[in-house]
This record gives sequence, structure tokens and C-alpha cells, in this order.
Amino acid sequence: MRKCFVPICLLVLMIVSAACSSENSSGKESTTPPQEITYASTSDAAGLSPIDTNDSVSSNVTYQVYETLFTQDPETMEIEPLLAESYENPDDNTWVIKLKEGITFHDGTPFNAEAVKYTFEQLKDPDRAAPRASLLAPIESIEVEDENTVVLNTEEPYGPMLAALSHTNAAIVSPTADQEGDINKEPVGTGPFVFDEWVEGDHITLTRNEDYWRDPAKLEKVTYKVVPEFSTAISMLETGEVQFIDAIASDHINRVESIQNVEVQKTEGTRVSYLGFNMEKEPFNELAFRQAVAYGIDQEAYVSQLNDLGIDNESIIGPNVFGYQEDAKEKGYAYNPEKAKQLIEDNGYAGQEITLFAANRDNYMKMAEIVQSQLSEIGLNVSIETMEWASFLESARKGDYEMTFLGWSNSTADGSELLYPNLHSDNIGSSNYARYENSEFDKLVQESRSSVDQEVRKQKLHAANLIAMEEAPWIVMNHGIVTAAYDASMEGLIVDPTGKWSLYPVSR
Repeated sequence: MRKCFVPICLLVLMIVSAACSSENSSGKESTTPPQEITYASTSDAAGLSPIDTNDSVSSNVTYQVYETLFTQDPETMEIEPLLAESYENPDDNTWVIKLKEGITFHDGTPFNAEAVKYTFEQLKDPDRAAPRASLLAPIESIEVEDENTVVLNTEEPYGPMLAALSHTNAAIVSPTADQEGDINKEPVGTGPFVFDEWVEGDHITLTRNEDYWRDPAKLEKVTYKVVPEFSTAISMLETGEVQFIDAIASDHINRVESIQNVEVQKTEGTRVSYLGFNMEKEPFNELAFRQAVAYGIDQEAYVSQLNDLGIDNESIIGPNVFGYQEDAKEKGYAYNPEKAKQLIEDNGYAGQEITLFAANRDNYMKMAEIVQSQLSEIGLNVSIETMEWASFLESARKGDYEMTFLGWSNSTADGSELLYPNLHSDNIGSSNYARYENSEFDKLVQESRSSVDQEVRKQKLHAANLIAMEEAPWIVMNHGIVTAAYDASMEGLIVDPTGKWSLYPVSR
């Protein structure tokens, strides 16, 4: 009896253990999820290099693969060191940044001051034409003091420096990977996830970085799935094929909120969505025409259709962005169709043919359809042209449009990093899609960037904001509410007011 006791017990334990691992009390298979998630996006990434891209779809991927010197706490938005260890300012024009030691890129290249210098010089290189070169425009030179110390020298004080260095497009890339390969197709950073594959138009896969310099991520695999129809993405969330979606269109929010075992986050954000004019084409470069359009658009009617996912405020700098002042809200062109019709009649714009250029994303399509209807009512002949996201961005950057819809998530939550890249003449041909140029505006924005006195910066930004509102290269459609919906099994996800999220703390 004694000899058979042990194997019988082991057999019983094995049977019980197998039953427990495969069935629950109701006899169904266990619902313990794998440490994997699938995120659905209606558009594919434009690229996977932080130097060469500037869109939120791409940043959602690059933010998991690459890292910046500094980062913003997603709850407080306070700036904290990440790849940097510390910094000091021996004077207003010098930033001495100590780097964390012992970190390597995914390809084994050491992370050091040379890598930082290389990345920043690439971002600033006019020949590379990085879309967010403006982030580092005030930096005159980059010096390697020693292996773990980099010195940034500016021509004049640069108030938003730490905010700029925490921006996803200022992430540090592997010099080896950039020189020997194509990081826009095969990214190599220091982050918690490693690039696995990109099947364009279908999916991007990342896997856990087992050699990460902090504790490894909890998730083992992340898949970015391209699902062109948002309603399909919601169905996939409902069935469990997808665990995470964000940027939920207003038409879909009620349906998403009704799904069982799905959590929804909604937060007032920093994003601004706008109708922009190409200021290098007629009659879009004429103030009277832009005023007629501005008077003819009823933003409140648009926002009222967003199911509480938008804020009606004509100020370009939004309420959650540094530099906003309350009185800017009343300085725009209030809806006045009669005034719009009068301007059209007085200036010979009646019947003017306009093409509204829009990316094939739900929010921009909704804007285009509403604006088409409203502008038709004031006597303009309006059509809509749509295009897939990456091609749309390329065409818009080249100025191949008349009027278009775009947005800016403002991932630093700083007004100067809204006005400078988007409307300063330095950035015509890159991030200034409207091709707007005004010397007084430029001067004020530059002064807001070159002061370290935050009150002075606030006043300069307000004055610049009022000029842009009066000249109307943009008509603000709404300021956004950041949204995300995810399977209840996911824990640790925080979407900050800029719409940015990290999967490093997430588990299932």
C-alpha cells in the first residue's frame, strides 16, 4: 500500500490541476487572458521613425519602441527625467544633461551622448526635412562633454526646452540602425517593446523587450491592427478580437459605452481640430474670403453632434493648453450667415468652386460633410475629396489642396509648441500646412519661446493667438475630448490629455 500511495496522489493532483487550468466551476474554459493585446486603428502608420513622421497613428507605435530624454507624467503632466538622469542650466542658454548609464538600443548599440547628438542633428538637418524639426530649432549646437553628458546650446533662452525634449518626435534613435537600415520601416529604440514586423495595410507587431533597462513590460506582445471601418473595430472589441481602441468618433460613443466588460475613459484634452486654408492659393489667401467662410460655419451645430466629445471654443489655443486666456473665446467670427452672404456678394465669390480635402477618418469626414452643407447655403459651390491617411498627409504637406481638415494633439500642452510648428513661417513646407506668414505673429511666438518668464510667455502667446484668430488661416472646429475604450481585463492604462498612452504599465 505504501508503495502505491505516492503515484496515486500524484495522479489525482495532475487530474485536478489539469481541470483547474482548463475549466472553471461552470465547466467552461478558463478566461485568464494571455499577456497580449490587439489595438485597432482605422489608419496604418505613415512610418515608424520619430524623426521622419509627425502623426498620431505613427506615434502610437513609436512611443512604445523609442524613448525620450524626459517624459510627462500622464496624470499630472509634470515633466520628469526618463533617459536623462538630471540636468542643469549654468546660464539661460546652456542645458547640461546627464544621461542614465548602462542602457542599450534594441540592436545592441550603446545609448550615450553620441546617440543623442546624432539624433538631434538628424532632426535639425534641413536635408532630412524632419516634420518636427521646429522642436529643436532654437538649439544652436550640440556637444558631447563625455560619454554620458550632452550639452545643448541655444542662441537665446528657450522656455519650452524640457517640453520639447519630452515630445515623441524628440525620441532617441539608434545611430547604427539609422545609418545602416531604414528606421521608418524597422524602428530601433531603447523602449519596453521591440519591433517584430509590419505588414503594411494590415498590422504591426511588437514584442516585449526582455533586456529593457527597467523591469520588463508585463505585456508579451502588442499588435496594431488596421481596421478601416471604425464600426468593425467596435464589433471586434465586443467579440474580444480587439482589446483596445481610442479616438472614438462621436457617432460611436454610445454604442461603445453600452458594451459589457469594456471600460471607457473620457478626459478634456489638448487637441484642436480645424479647417485650414492654403494661404498660397486664391481666393483662400484673401481675408474677406476667409471671413466669409468663418461667418458661414456654425461650430456649435457641429459640436452638438459630438455626443459630449467636443468643446465649442474658437480660440486656437485651447482651455487645457498653456497660454490660453478666457477672453480669446469671444474673439473669433461668430456664426452669422447673413454677414457671410454679404461678404460673398461684395467680393464676387458667389458660386466659387471649393474642394474640401479630407482624410478618410470618421471625424474629418463628419467635419467635411457639415461644412460642405453650411458653405453651400451661403452661396459657395463645395465638393469633397478624400484620401487615405498617409497619402493625405503627404499631399497636405506639399500644399496640394485648397481647404482641408486637420488636428493637432499638442503633446507638450504648451501654446508655443502649437503656434510655432503650425503657423510660424519657419515651418512652411513642413508642419505649417496653411502656409501662413505674418511677421508680427512670428515675432510674438518667437518671444514666447525665448523667454523663461512664464507670465511673459503667457502674454505673448495670447497676443499671437488673437492675431491668428483675426487673420483666420484656421477656423477652429472644436477642442477635443480624449477617449479610449478597452477590455475590462486590461489594467494600468492611462490616456493623458494629449491622447498619448504607454503600454509599459499595462497588463491583463
